[in-house]
Amino acid sequence: MKLIRSFRGVRPIAQLAAKVASHPYDVLNREEAYELAKDNALSFLHINKPEVDMPDEVSVYDPSVYAKGRENLERFISEGTLKQDDTATLYVYKQVMGDHQQIGLVAAASVEAYDQDLIKKHEFTRPVKEDDRVHHMDALDAQVGPVFLTYKAQASIDALIAKVIKDAPDYDFEADDATQHVFWVIRDEELVAAVEGEVNALDCLYVADGHHRSAAASRVKKLRQEANPNHTGDEPYNYFLTVLFPHNQMQILDYNRLVASLNGHSVNEFLGALAENFNIELVEGQAKPSKAREFGFYAGKQWYLLSANSNLLETIDDTDPVASLDVSILQEFVFAPLLNIFDQRTDSNVDFVGGIRGLTELERRTAGDEWQAAFALYPTSIESLMDIADAGEVMPPKSTWFEPKLKSGLVIHSLK
Repeated sequence: MKLIRSFRGVRPIAQLAAKVASHPYDVLNREEAYELAKDNALSFLHINKPEVDMPDEVSVYDPSVYAKGRENLERFISEGTLKQDDTATLYVYKQVMGDHQQIGLVAAASVEAYDQDLIKKHEFTRPVKEDDRVHHMDALDAQVGPVFLTYKAQASIDALIAKVIKDAPDYDFEADDATQHVFWVIRDEELVAAVEGEVNALDCLYVADGHHRSAAASRVKKLRQEANPNHTGDEPYNYFLTVLFPHNQMQILDYNRLVASLNGHSVNEFLGALAENFNIELVEGQAKPSKAREFGFYAGKQWYLLSANSNLLETIDDTDPVASLDVSILQEFVFAPLLNIFDQRTDSNVDFVGGIRGLTELERRTAGDEWQAAFALYPTSIESLMDIADAGEVMPPKSTWFEPKLKSGLVIHSLK
C-alpha cells in the first residue's frame, strides 16, 4: 500500500508567501489570533482560524465560522493570492530555528494507510477538537493545516532531498518568531517519482503532531465515500496534507507542569515526601534537567533538582515504553500519591507550559496566587515516541513539544 502521493497544491504566489503564512490554528487563542490578523488581510488565520472575522459572541464552533473560512479561502483564490499548481508534485520545506534545522517533504498521505495503522498514532484525541477539524475541513473542501509526520531516517531519502535543495527555493523568509522558512516545488517528474518510491518503501510513518487533523481526515473520507456511489479510492479526500521529517532531525522540547497547590503540604513537607524517591539538591539559579530521570522543582522562589534515587530506579520498568517515560514517573510517584492528581487531562490543579517559553515562564506564573509550584522535565525522545507507537500504546498528555512549528498557508490540499 502506498503511504503518500503527489498532489496539485494550492499555494501563495511567491511575493506574498511571507504575508500569508501564519501560526498553526491550535497554538493561538482567539484573542491572540485576532491581534495578528486584524492588520493583515492576507494572513492565513482568516482561513485557518476564521473566528477572527466574526463577532466575539459567535462561538468558534458555530457553522457560520466554518462558512466564513470557506468564503475567505475562495476570496484568496479569486484575488490571485493563492493559485493551484498545474501538475501533481511534491514539495520540500526547510525550517531553521537558531542552530537547529530540519528539512521535510510535503506530500498527501493515504487515509487508508492511517486507518490500517501504517501511519501510527501515539495520542488520544478530544472529541470536540476532532469535530472542529471535521467541520472545518468539510466546509472548506480542503485541508489547510499540515499534519506533522516523522519516519526512521533513510540515507536514500536524504540524498534525494539534497538534490532538490540545490536549486533556488520558491519561498524563503523569516517569520515574526525569528524562524526561517524555505520552500521548494519539485519540478523534475523523475525526481518526484523517485522520492515517492523511496517513501512508499518505508514500513510505516508516525504522527508526531496533528492527531486531531489526521483523525478528522479519516472521518471526512468516510463521509464522502459513503456519499459517493462512484467512489474509486483515487479521489483527493482519500489523502491528507502532511509534512514528513526524518526522525534524526526532529527537535522535541520539554513540556513542563504547574500545580495550583501542594495538597496542603508546606514546601518543606513536600520536599520531605519527595525524598523517598528522589535525591534533592538545592540549586542556585534554575534547575534545568540535563538527562532523563531528572526533574526541576520550583516553589517558594527556589529551584531544586530532583534525581531518581536507587529505590525509584529499581521500581521503574524500563521494558515498558510508557511507564518508563519521565512524564509517567512524575505522575505515578509525585502527582498521584502526593498531590491527588490522577488525570492530568481534566484536573484543574495542573497546567502545562511548553519548553519554548523557558523556565523563566514557570517562575513568572508562580509569582501570583494562581499557581504554587512548577516542575521542569527533560524532553521526551523521538525514539520513545516511535517505540510507544510501535507498541500500539498511548503517551500521557502533553508529553512532547515540537519546535519549530509548521507554518500554515504555504500549501493547501484541495479536496475538489
